[in-house]
Amino acid sequence: MNYKALFSILSSMFLAVAVFGQCDTWNGMADMEHLLEQHSVYRDNVKLQNYDDAVEAWEEVYTKAPAADGKRDFHFTDGIKIYKHKLASAAEGDKPALKEKILELYDGCIACYNQGVLEIKGGDEAVKKRVAYLMGQKAYDMYYELNTAYGPNMDAFDTAVELGGNNTLYNVLIPYAAVTTYQFQKEKIDAVKARSVFDKIVPIAEHNIEAGGDYASYYENALANIKSELAKIERDIYDCEYFKAKLRPEYDANPDDPQLAKELFGQLIRRGCEKFDPFVSELEKKYESWAAGVNAQKKAEFEANNPAMLAKKAYDAGDFDGAITKYREAINKETDNAKKANYHYYVASTLFRKKKEFSAARQEARTALSLNPNYGRAYMLIGDMYATGARNCGDSWNQRLAVLAAMEKYSKAASIDPSVADEAGDKKSKYRGSLPNKEEGFLRGVKSGDRQKVGCWIGETVTVRY
Repeated sequence: MNYKALFSILSSMFLAVAVFGQCDTWNGMADMEHLLEQHSVYRDNVKLQNYDDAVEAWEEVYTKAPAADGKRDFHFTDGIKIYKHKLASAAEGDKPALKEKILELYDGCIACYNQGVLEIKGGDEAVKKRVAYLMGQKAYDMYYELNTAYGPNMDAFDTAVELGGNNTLYNVLIPYAAVTTYQFQKEKIDAVKARSVFDKIVPIAEHNIEAGGDYASYYENALANIKSELAKIERDIYDCEYFKAKLRPEYDANPDDPQLAKELFGQLIRRGCEKFDPFVSELEKKYESWAAGVNAQKKAEFEANNPAMLAKKAYDAGDFDGAITKYREAINKETDNAKKANYHYYVASTLFRKKKEFSAARQEARTALSLNPNYGRAYMLIGDMYATGARNCGDSWNQRLAVLAAMEKYSKAASIDPSVADEAGDKKSKYRGSLPNKEEGFLRGVKSGDRQKVGCWIGETVTVRY
């Protein structure tokens, strides 16, 4: 069935029939140039939301040429904006007429598309999509702004979703579900009708979530609201045995299809079936068995391609040698220097803190710095190595020089990386009491500012401070 035939059937009960002149265009009119000028005047004001200033020019172009040039529906849709603006500040007694005018503008616009006066690039499918959008917005406004009776409102939602299908906007689905639930609870519609609505809108939301894109999260929110409404009446409109009988032939035709088993299982659970039901249990086991194998394969592939993650797991489990091995695998796979520097840092930290291999740990930290010279955390780690190893670095003088070497690393870290500045300052304060003793330096002939080499494995040359 083509679009126009479908639209005629769906809309015949409630859309206004276009009267003569409702779909006029300005094409060929004697005052066409004037109308074009008035069109520009009111459009500029509408764009700036100066609706009061737009009214006079809009009324003239809408009255004479509601369909403009036949290629744009602004005179209808802008009129809706103008009347919504009026409605917001209208006295209660004036609101019914304003609401009626808004609905008239929606219906007039749709009717002009249906008659073929208004056209849009893309042919019938594009027109169908546009009309579906207009119907959806009309239904939305009927629910939220116009406070229309739920009967006519539901008719509008029915038409919008029938025309829009998977293109139906997320904002239409939520009030449609709410109206359906309310109408069923008030016995205005039966279970068959309520069921048909939810069977349409749940898949629409799921389709758009799966498709992704900018609006996927909005459809997720819509689906959550739909399910919330459905939960209120689900057991009253769905029967497990009915759906088991309906879905069983589809499963029997493809019993080895795990994805089908998953889909049918989900449908039956949503319709109130219990997991212990033999058929439901069979579906669940069929899919879970397949999924377990797929998940194991994916896990193995993921771990093979993500050695850094396995390194972290090994470290947390206390397997420090295993962690180092996996970090080296990650280094060999990685091309980004910043990430490689991180992995060398983790190796250095493990060698130092867990295996007490100070010299090897420092080499790894230095490699990290060669890849990322602004890696303040690597300098902090070397400082910690020097501070920790100071007590095993010769006599008291050399031990204090080792502390000085640690403090210089903390200072370097703070100078290149603001994120570690506070921590570096705290550690320097902590070790300030362990600086070289001035009297001892005097006896050694070493003045403040002289350069001295630290003994033991550290081997750094430091500037003496007392």
